[in-house]
Amino acid sequence: MATRILPAVGDADAVRSLTTLLSQLPDAEPVAPVVDSTQLVDTLARLAAESVDELPEVVIVHERIGPVPALELIRDVALRFPAVGVILVTSDPGPGLFQAAMDYGARGLVALPLGYEELASRVQAVAQWSVGVRRHLGSAVDVFTGAGGTVVTVSGAKGGVGATLTAVQLALAAQASGRSTALLDMDLQTGDVASYLDVQFRRSVADLAAITDISPRVLADAVFRHDSGLALLLAPGEGERGEEVTDRAARQIIGALRTRYEVVVVDCGAQLGGAGAAAVEMADTALLVTTPDVVAVRGAKRAVRMWDRLQIRKAEETTVVVNRHTRGTEIQPPLIQKITGTAIAATAVPANFKELQGAVDAGRVHELDGKSTVKQALWALAGELGLAGAPDADRKGHGRFRGDRGAGAFRRRKDGAG
Repeated sequence: MATRILPAVGDADAVRSLTTLLSQLPDAEPVAPVVDSTQLVDTLARLAAESVDELPEVVIVHERIGPVPALELIRDVALRFPAVGVILVTSDPGPGLFQAAMDYGARGLVALPLGYEELASRVQAVAQWSVGVRRHLGSAVDVFTGAGGTVVTVSGAKGGVGATLTAVQLALAAQASGRSTALLDMDLQTGDVASYLDVQFRRSVADLAAITDISPRVLADAVFRHDSGLALLLAPGEGERGEEVTDRAARQIIGALRTRYEVVVVDCGAQLGGAGAAAVEMADTALLVTTPDVVAVRGAKRAVRMWDRLQIRKAEETTVVVNRHTRGTEIQPPLIQKITGTAIAATAVPANFKELQGAVDAGRVHELDGKSTVKQALWALAGELGLAGAPDADRKGHGRFRGDRGAGAFRRRKDGAG
């Protein structure tokens, strides 16, 4: 069987050199090259829309491809088209780049200047891998052909301000509106999503941490399907396992989720680690929940400033949600907006814990009475964010994927290197 090979090379001289060699490979069927990252993804999406069998077995990405950097492009292709093998062509084939390329989802690396023997060997190996994956998964290969789901992170200004309840209700509202929705508990040491929804589970987000090629089947095995219809990817039951989820793993996991679900809500908790930093950086919408008291608002201000220092997110790109709001409190939303320098959600969540207590204690917050003023406010917030009601085309599918900048800065600060 002929091996279909799609080169993604922006440089004209490199295109000629690569296509000449590819045409000499036995049983090779080179496809017309694409010149940038956008054209590559669009081409693969068009072929996948016809049939998975129409996809090339091998994609070759040149290191100077643009506008998306080569490694980020490889990650995107690997997540959206899991049965396509990607080879990186590079002038720096050292062990550091090799490991990074593998972590991002590449199946091989070829050094420049190109040599026939090395290219032929690598193409053959990757093609065999691709054929094997397709044979193994069969009809289970599920290729996402859209732009990607909306990712919303929910963080707490401090512990106990209601971030988890907010995340759960936003996810429930999105699911109830007919959108396929995943709820990811990224509060890795102290996550409570399972307790709020009365879930007993075996697998968690930690089980995906070491997997560099998260196929649809692997993801499905880790996800818990809740009675409400929500897909849950939960924090590990043993808090120490949270350390297994690195920022890179978080990016891959969230990327895999957003290719499978229209809405991905991430509960990041109140403590910032590398994984949480990556989630906030990738999010289409980053929410920061606070209560209208001095301690919590100071915590919100600290969080916003830290996100800005670490280049995770700018203050104006963050939306503060005020929980337990009353008209009589001295600290009102406009003042919080002025203190934090953020956007502020138009919907404030009222202070009415009595109507929540029974559902929270029973772990049945998904059964919260529709007359609950807290639930009504949170579902209104979901509408404000475009998660419920009519789809928000301007918001959906514009995840930032801005590389490892913010999470990398977090790591350097933590390790004392920056």
